[in-house]
Amino acid sequence: MTDPLLVEGRAWVFGDEVNTDDMYPGFAMRLPVAEAARHMFDASRPDWPGLVEPGDIVVGGRNFGLGSSRPVALLFRELGVGALVAERFNTLFLRNCVNYGLPALTVPGIAGAVREGDRLRVDVRAGELTDLATGTTHAGTPLPDFLADIIQAGGLIPRLEASGHLRPTL
Repeated sequence: MTDPLLVEGRAWVFGDEVNTDDMYPGFAMRLPVAEAARHMFDASRPDWPGLVEPGDIVVGGRNFGLGSSRPVALLFRELGVGALVAERFNTLFLRNCVNYGLPALTVPGIAGAVREGDRLRVDVRAGELTDLATGTTHAGTPLPDFLADIIQAGGLIPRLEASGHLRPTL
């Protein structure tokens, strides 16, 4: 089994203030998850869902994920995105990533330090991002162990089920 806290993939670079309305358009919220995922970034990069590959890494700027608490992490996971990295995440968005088991790492200045298409390695537990194209390592903020453990388990519900706090769903 692979470690969800250690991800290698191709970078997709987005800017500052990317909001959840762009990531998960309102009309798509009425669609099944698989279909909704095909509409991610419909307003700003409508072709992106068809280009992203399993394991790819989304890199954002400041305040990535601002807006409503739409379950955007679920759509990223549906498309196979391996991790998110940003200069700063909106706190509600970051917690939704953890709850859905999507690795997310805060790395100051990262949006201007990598190029779209670069191969990256993200180590969420160590708090490091390595640009494999340049060999440069960037220090980030590791998640606290209890949040890393939730991601390791596949999200909050699987973690609560594994610890006996919830009965597994059938």
